[in-house]
Amino acid sequence: MQLTLIAVTCVISIVVVAAFARQIGVASPLILVVAGGAMSLLPSIPDFQVEPEWILAGVLPPLLYAAAVHIPAQDFRRDFKAIAGLAVLLVAVTTLCSGLMFSILLPGLGLAAAFALGAVISPTDAVAATAVGKRLGLPSRLLTILEGEGLVNDASALVLLSSAVAAMGATVHPLHVGGEFVYSVACAVLVGVVVGIVNVRVRALLNDNVLNTAISFVVPFLAFVPAEELHASGVLAVVVTGLVTGHLSPRFLRATDRLTEATNWATVAFLLEGGVFLLMGLQVKTVLDEVSEAGLSVREAVWIGLLAAVLVIAMRMLFVAPLVASLRRDANRAETMTPVLERMEARANDPDVDQRFTEKRQQRFLDRIVRKRGDIKFAVAENFGWRGGVVLAWSGMRGAITLAAAQSLPTSTPYRAELLLIAFVVAISTLLVQGLSLPFVIRAVRVPGDDITRDREEFAELHAELTARAEIVLDDPALALPDGSAFSDDVVKLVRDELRTRTVTPEDGEFDSLLDTREQYRLLRLDVLAAQQSELLDARSMGLYGSRTLTRFQRALDIEGARLQQLPGPGD
Repeated sequence: MQLTLIAVTCVISIVVVAAFARQIGVASPLILVVAGGAMSLLPSIPDFQVEPEWILAGVLPPLLYAAAVHIPAQDFRRDFKAIAGLAVLLVAVTTLCSGLMFSILLPGLGLAAAFALGAVISPTDAVAATAVGKRLGLPSRLLTILEGEGLVNDASALVLLSSAVAAMGATVHPLHVGGEFVYSVACAVLVGVVVGIVNVRVRALLNDNVLNTAISFVVPFLAFVPAEELHASGVLAVVVTGLVTGHLSPRFLRATDRLTEATNWATVAFLLEGGVFLLMGLQVKTVLDEVSEAGLSVREAVWIGLLAAVLVIAMRMLFVAPLVASLRRDANRAETMTPVLERMEARANDPDVDQRFTEKRQQRFLDRIVRKRGDIKFAVAENFGWRGGVVLAWSGMRGAITLAAAQSLPTSTPYRAELLLIAFVVAISTLLVQGLSLPFVIRAVRVPGDDITRDREEFAELHAELTARAEIVLDDPALALPDGSAFSDDVVKLVRDELRTRTVTPEDGEFDSLLDTREQYRLLRLDVLAAQQSELLDARSMGLYGSRTLTRFQRALDIEGARLQQLPGPGD
């Protein structure tokens, strides 16, 4: 009964805090951490000692999957350089430098344990940063980089942590660590791709929203467990599975399945995220008590933790500066590529050249040129410059993964209780200091948001393209019902007018007296939507439009498709 009461109280607290946070304009994770810390000091609240396995293997996979499935794979690919730099290289450098600092400040700790603690404090948590950024209108590209970094750096940090822990009991050569990292990444990517493809293929066979969503709840663990059994990164496998699932879902899953799954997963992610940050606060007293019981110095742990927080913040700033400069150089270089691509396209369309290539090979070459043009357009139009770089540098908050990873340190680790408190101080201080000040930083540097005018122009262009594809379906002489009979002229006219004006839509009951006509409308609209969906996927694969435009139109098609799929058919 007591556990039930605690669970109910936590859920209500998360909802109340989220509603309150929106009113005052503060990210809810920050308030939850403070509220949890205050609650932990109450005498009636028991000590919270959560096994790290519950967080690392129980909470982290669904959280990462829920985030990854909504990141456009196209944007992730285009910003892979920045994401990999922050999530892999910066994590490795942070682990090395902070580990050296810990080995100096804590004599007797040993390099292996020092590097293990360095790996613990190296990954960032993008939840609070993206929550603030979305509310204040940060550009989508900057948010994608932050979210992508948060997805991948957990895997990098945990692999380094595993290697450091192994080195505590035996000598581990650096080449072994490098080889283990490459194997872990390659195997995790393979598992993630396979699980992602099988996931959408199997779920496409179902015709029930509840069953489909139920299966989606176990998908993260279907990727995590096999990867871990193969001694690869289960976390990275989950991320890859989410990216593959999100990319393939519009091609294989029904609109109603996608909308239902999105709503349910948003609820799950909201409760898990809130619960994790509330738990961080609730463990304040427990961590302090462990240090005292071990006879170690709370004061020493706190000041070392604050020093480590300053170090990781400074290192991120030093790393982001050349990264942003590199992205700007890439954008400038991309602009010079346009004339080159035009010459390549002209050469590919030359009749003399055309004879040396098969039609299929030539088309693949032209498609690559179109995709490259889309990448260039993205790099130039979405370049956020030094202003975005300042925000990116100040968005390195640590989160619950840091505390959970610290708790996974072996019990034989020297100064273990003090190391836990150091990790806790780093997480809490960066979360509160950077999280609370981030809105002021964003306003101070005045980061330009997304170009709304360009988005509207893109949307209008895509709308015209999809409407033209739908008109081809309506003008097809072979257009017919499943039984071979022709569609009613009135139904074809209604659908055509609806496409052109988006205001002519049959009201509920309009076809009640003519059930056959109503079914004709439903079938014809579904045919038109299928053609538009195919055109949208072609446009996405060619990189012709930005992900914001594609996502907006995809949702519009999903909503319309779900409405039509839910209309009763004959005999219903």
